[in-house]
Amino acid sequence: MLNHPTFDQLNQLGLAGMAKAFAEIEASGEADTMSHAEWLGLLLDREATCRYDKKLVRRLRYARLRHQAAVEDVDYRAARGLDRALFQSLIAGNWIEAHDNLVISGPTGVGKSFLASALGHKACRDNHSVLYQRVPKLFGDLALARGDGRYGRLFRALAGVRLLILDDWGLEPLNAEARHDLLEILEERYGRRSTIVTSQVPVDKWHEIIGNPTYADAILDRLVHNAQRIELSGDSLRRKRPTNASS
Repeated sequence: MLNHPTFDQLNQLGLAGMAKAFAEIEASGEADTMSHAEWLGLLLDREATCRYDKKLVRRLRYARLRHQAAVEDVDYRAARGLDRALFQSLIAGNWIEAHDNLVISGPTGVGKSFLASALGHKACRDNHSVLYQRVPKLFGDLALARGDGRYGRLFRALAGVRLLILDDWGLEPLNAEARHDLLEILEERYGRRSTIVTSQVPVDKWHEIIGNPTYADAILDRLVHNAQRIELSGDSLRRKRPTNASS
C-alpha cells in the first residue's frame, strides 16, 4: 500500500478513483514523464470513470432487468423480423429523451424480453433510471402494497422512473383494480417518462385484455399513440440460444 500524504488525503476526501490512479502512477514511475496538467487530467479521468461505474452498478441493481443483456449482443441474423435500422435508432436513446414509448410484440421465444432488457441496460449506461416489472406479478404486488401501506412508495417508483419496462403484458385479462392502477401509472408517466411494453398479444387485441372500453381507450391513448413498435415473428429462438432468447 502506498504511504504518501497525497494518497491518504485523496482517500479521506472520498476521491477513490484519483487515489488509485495516483498510486499506480507513482508505482510505475510514469510521473516523471508527465506534465502537471497531464497528471491532473489523468487523475480526474480516473475519478470520473470510478464514479460513473459505481452509479451504473447502482442503476442496474435497482433496474432488476430480466436478462443480463447488452445492445451489443443483439443478433440481427435471426429470422424474426427485427428491423436493424429501427433498433439502432432506439439504441441512440432519443426516444427516451422525447418521452416516447416502445411496444415489442411477437410470439413466445423470439427475444422480446431480451431486447427490452438490452435497451434497459443501455438506458442505465446513459444515466437514466430504469425499472423492470413483469406485469402479472406487478398487479399482485400493487394489491399487496395497498394492504400493507407500501402502495404510495411503489406507485411513486413506477411513475417516476425514467424508463419503465412492463414485460409479459396481456397474459390474462385485467380486473377492475388492475385497470385502475395501470391507468394511474400511465397518466403520471404520459409525456414525462418512457415505457417499454412487451406482449405476445397484438396491439389490436389489447382492448379485450383491458376489458372496460372506457379504460381501454384511456390506457391505449397514453401508451400506444406515441409508441414506436417492434413487431417480431418466427419460431422460438430458445431452441437455438437457450441462454439469451426469451419471450
